[in-house]
Amino acid sequence: MQVQAKSLSDGDKRALAEFLGGQALDAMASASLPKCDAARDRFDPGKPPVLDGWGFDAHNTRHISAGVARLSIKEIPRLRLKWAFGFPTATRARSQPTVAGETVFVGSQDGTVYAIDLATGCVRWSFQADAEVRSSPVVESRMADGWNKGALRVWFGDYRANMYALEAATGRLLWKHRVHPHPRATITGSPRYHAGRLYVPVSSTEWAAAADPAYPCCSFQGSVVALDATTGRIAWMGRSIESPVVAMRSGERTVSGPAGAPIWNSPTIDIRRGLLYVGTGEAYTSPASSTSDSVIAFDLATGAQVWHYQSIAGDAWNLACFIGVQVNCPVENGPDLDIGASPVLVTLKNGKQRLIAGQKSGNIFALDPDNGGRLLWRTKIGRGGIAGGVHWGLAARGEVIYAPVSDTVIKPEDAAQPGSPGLHALDVTTGRTIWFTPAPDACAPARKPACDRGLSAPPTSIPGVVFAGSYDGHLRAYDERSGRVIWDFDTARDFPVLGGGMGRGGSIESAGPVVIDGIVLVNSGYLWGGRMGGNLLLAFSVDGR
Repeated sequence: MQVQAKSLSDGDKRALAEFLGGQALDAMASASLPKCDAARDRFDPGKPPVLDGWGFDAHNTRHISAGVARLSIKEIPRLRLKWAFGFPTATRARSQPTVAGETVFVGSQDGTVYAIDLATGCVRWSFQADAEVRSSPVVESRMADGWNKGALRVWFGDYRANMYALEAATGRLLWKHRVHPHPRATITGSPRYHAGRLYVPVSSTEWAAAADPAYPCCSFQGSVVALDATTGRIAWMGRSIESPVVAMRSGERTVSGPAGAPIWNSPTIDIRRGLLYVGTGEAYTSPASSTSDSVIAFDLATGAQVWHYQSIAGDAWNLACFIGVQVNCPVENGPDLDIGASPVLVTLKNGKQRLIAGQKSGNIFALDPDNGGRLLWRTKIGRGGIAGGVHWGLAARGEVIYAPVSDTVIKPEDAAQPGSPGLHALDVTTGRTIWFTPAPDACAPARKPACDRGLSAPPTSIPGVVFAGSYDGHLRAYDERSGRVIWDFDTARDFPVLGGGMGRGGSIESAGPVVIDGIVLVNSGYLWGGRMGGNLLLAFSVDGR
């Protein structure tokens, strides 16, 4: 709530953060970060990433094969904490880690990007970006011919819409470019690397700025920006709203539009059709655009819109509506039901494909990529609302889609309808529910209301198992056949962290688990939107070895 807090002193802001998070910010610090032995603990350039970005593959299935995960369903009950890494002074940990060269790459709230040894948690190098790094870093999947003698690169974006390229082995800066001209542009979704280009989703903070009645709302339009991965040069910018922004009179004020339809999910690459898919959020101004709350297919080569499917029409909303500032609130006034989760391209046994999307409305739907995104089925699995419904992501294995539902109560009217927080498994062909495991109420009274049983973070699939984190701080492993919980770990507590001192876990939100070489990695802590703050990256392995 940047607008509401602008008149507060630094001391007041700190006191408010500690009240909302339920612990002192000093508890979020490490005594000193453990440094790796430069002679022994080196980045291994001969082991490029086997997981491709935030969604683990170009289709964003978030499924990890047995050969990569190296963790069987029989071993899950023996998972123990291996190490805990504390991000200094952080109150949220929302950058999903990426692993390559036996190194964990992860961003942090203060803008530091770390290269951490997978086995021990020691720091190989760190790099200071200009602002918070929310997205997952991306490491190129194979060595580029002629590029710096085969050195691998890592890319990431920051809160100010800057993209960076670093040398993965050393953290040396190769280039840095701002990818969008709007002053309130930001990068929340993770970039996607494919065939020498980076595809960067661009959102904005203008939805919050509109709460200031003096702010001239609104002029940002969601975008995907394609960059040359070697130079950072912009190849194309595809906009979610094709109509240009124009100024209009509204009473005594000048307002702008159409605006909004931000893109805050990692793009899905469809090589077969030469397309790129994203989901969009709400419009910021009236009238709502025809591409808000939509799945959009962009031409992979040019950035031109090829088709779009709008799931909900007429959704125009910004923070002014939530706090009752009518000056900048669109006449539609919501309901703010973004498609924040990356679309998932699933291949059926017969070779046909389906594009699956989840929405904060609580709907899951399937589109036909061979017929301009024609709707095939729609299933409602949750009540939905501002905080989901389906919030950050889905996972898929074979012909099954795994969908977490938060259904948390934000507005009074949310409580008027029953919610169904938990994990759902659906048949990709029909949308039929295979199983549903309700989220247990594991929130002690002292943790409420920040503690909530909803599932908002994206799940992760490995053979036999689905991992999913919760607002209540629990990381759970579900049997993929039945939905039965076979392992449950509460991360919302204090832990000794590497280098000395204590860290604290909290809500698991926005970033999902990563499983590689028998190690499960997960972020814990999310002081945002009233959730439980924390500053941890946790690593689990069988018997903690």
